[in-house]
Amino acid sequence: MCELSDCLETLSSGYVLKFPEPIMRILLAAVVAACISATATFAAPDPAPVAANPVGDPKAASSDDGKYFDANGNPTYSIDKSDRVDWYTFSGYRRFNGSCEVCHGFDGSGSSFAPDLTQSLKTIGYNDFQNIVVNGKQDVNTAQSLVMPSFGENKNVMCYLDDIYVYLRARADRVQGSGRPAAHEDKPKTAIQNENDCMGP
Repeated sequence: MCELSDCLETLSSGYVLKFPEPIMRILLAAVVAACISATATFAAPDPAPVAANPVGDPKAASSDDGKYFDANGNPTYSIDKSDRVDWYTFSGYRRFNGSCEVCHGFDGSGSSFAPDLTQSLKTIGYNDFQNIVVNGKQDVNTAQSLVMPSFGENKNVMCYLDDIYVYLRARADRVQGSGRPAAHEDKPKTAIQNENDCMGP
């Protein structure tokens, strides 16, 4: 082993450490190991497994007295070739713009208070949508402070929750444009009965 002064070699640009060959090999191996470790640390992570789409295919697979359901049993819309929507999509339009528009903007297009639901519902499935509306949601960090209150006790929302979801799903899928639907199916008897049962006398 050399003394420090013997291991320094003067170059025109300054001092450079000069070690015997066995020590240089050890140092080189340590540097290479450190580089490999750093590369592994900063390398792109393994891709996550592809999760199932929580929204699912919106195509109506079944219906019950004018209410449509996708293959997973979640409520969905039905819009015919003349742009006539099912009753629940129309009702969702009315209910959304009566209760939710204040924060989420006209037709769910977002505002400075709340996100654009025509984008959010591309990745939020029915169960998550229900959970957020019923229990509320907080997204608070240094960049933003978004707080959605719970609507679990609000009959004007809860009695029409499926309707609102169906309408926003149609908006997110770009099959229902902005504004009032041009035409709609008649209100089914089941919808009348459910509304009376939910809203009460």
